[in-house]
Amino acid sequence: MIIDFHTHVFPDRIAERAVSSMAAACGMLGPHIEASVDVLISELRRVDVDKAVALNIATSPQNMRAVNDFAQSLTAYDELIPFGSVHPAAPDALDELARIAEAGLKGVKFHPENQGFCVTEDRLIPIYEKISRLGLICVFHAGMDLRYRGCAYCSPEQFSAILPAFSSPVVLAHMGGYMLWEDVLKHLAGRDVYLDTAYTYGTMPRPLAAELVNVHGADKILLGSDSPWMGIGEHARMVALWGQNEEDTRKILGENARKLLCLE
Repeated sequence: MIIDFHTHVFPDRIAERAVSSMAAACGMLGPHIEASVDVLISELRRVDVDKAVALNIATSPQNMRAVNDFAQSLTAYDELIPFGSVHPAAPDALDELARIAEAGLKGVKFHPENQGFCVTEDRLIPIYEKISRLGLICVFHAGMDLRYRGCAYCSPEQFSAILPAFSSPVVLAHMGGYMLWEDVLKHLAGRDVYLDTAYTYGTMPRPLAAELVNVHGADKILLGSDSPWMGIGEHARMVALWGQNEEDTRKILGENARKLLCLE
């Protein structure tokens, strides 16, 4: 089984507008594919990937519930495993986490820059603790972000300080810290945290990726593409070129994710 642990989709009515505004903010030409549900599922089938985790982000307290309603609607698709999200400034964030768990969603996604918080803030600790009590998987955007030049609110060093707050699984996107991979080796390699490969195709040097897999361990690496921004098939082929043995490649491409998500 091959699983892409890091994709994004939007409701059809806003998908084109959402990705266009993000692309403009990042200075990008545009997404690799359209960010609709149907297009993502078609792409998964085209590149022979079995399932994808669809990560949703509550960008404000006001849209939090709607974001999670959309996430819940994605459970209707066999190929998709949707995650919800809460906004730290929402007064009902803890209650919303309970609603996410009751809806059968397996995890939540945070984007510190997009949501206006640093991972080490004290106000996040009750949220982290509630996530752990509910047994939810927690995914963070980690490292730099093209829209927020010069700042990282979830750096490897910052996250290493708050990792003990979690007793449920944590996934740090972009191999633990986009463009901060030397710091990942220094502060996070070998610790109990998963790293996904999202948006590293063509940006992370192959020798550095191979070193990180070797030091951190293939058991804690997950295939991720960051679709629609990058290609799913390209990321799967990239992993096979990092130099680990076939068994470890299978783990990264899907076996680790299958176990983490408790899939048959």
